[in-house]
Amino acid sequence: MKESTKKNWDDFWDQKSDTKEVYANTDRIRRNLSKHLELDGARILEVGAGTGRDSFYMAQDGAELVLLDYSMNSLKIIRNNLPSVEHISAVGGDAFALPFPDGTFDAVFHQGLLEHFRKDAAENLLRENIRVLKPGGLLIVDVPQRWHIYTVIKHVLIALNSWFAGWEREFSVRELRALLKELGMNPVDAYGEWMYPSLFYRTFREAFYKIGVKLPLYPRLVPPVSRIREKIRHGMDGSAVKLNTALSIGVIAKK
Repeated sequence: MKESTKKNWDDFWDQKSDTKEVYANTDRIRRNLSKHLELDGARILEVGAGTGRDSFYMAQDGAELVLLDYSMNSLKIIRNNLPSVEHISAVGGDAFALPFPDGTFDAVFHQGLLEHFRKDAAENLLRENIRVLKPGGLLIVDVPQRWHIYTVIKHVLIALNSWFAGWEREFSVRELRALLKELGMNPVDAYGEWMYPSLFYRTFREAFYKIGVKLPLYPRLVPPVSRIREKIRHGMDGSAVKLNTALSIGVIAKK
């Protein structure tokens, strides 16, 4: 049975130590969490932090941030790039046995984590997230959306043993909401994020990189075109169309 292992992630972050060559996830966690939580003074945990940049976006908001990962290569990247602000730290630990007491955090989130675990393990991970949340605290679960060409490409590569993470699945918004409800959480919001730059450009760039041609991380567009594309992306926020065509989706649930 294929699985995502610690070695997959140690190897991945060893190859991606230069964060300038790793696509950021925009500030979607910050944008969506801040609609439901005053970030200034909030205690927030990121589980499976990777580069930590999802948390870095909130570093100037006055939140107390704890970034947890089990990959030493990930923790090295985080510690080498920590912003020069107070109240942010990186911790090595197990997502299934978080080293924190019950009810520690106002919010817990993870991006690109839950999809690497099958049903029973995923539920155990979420229960541990919920355990360390305060009553009324918020959990953000951000995962790949099912109905996307990325899903097809990913499963072909998994079948060929060529997927960087070893194994991965995906979710619909409805499925994710139902899962959180089963665990006693109250879903209060959902969002979707289209891939930018496009999957086509990223694939094109990766193919050229393998033959020694380095294209810019982001295509250079004229400013008016960039503004129009950004306006369209944000103008569709919360719509059924975006939730069912986005590469990434997230559900926010309250304890």
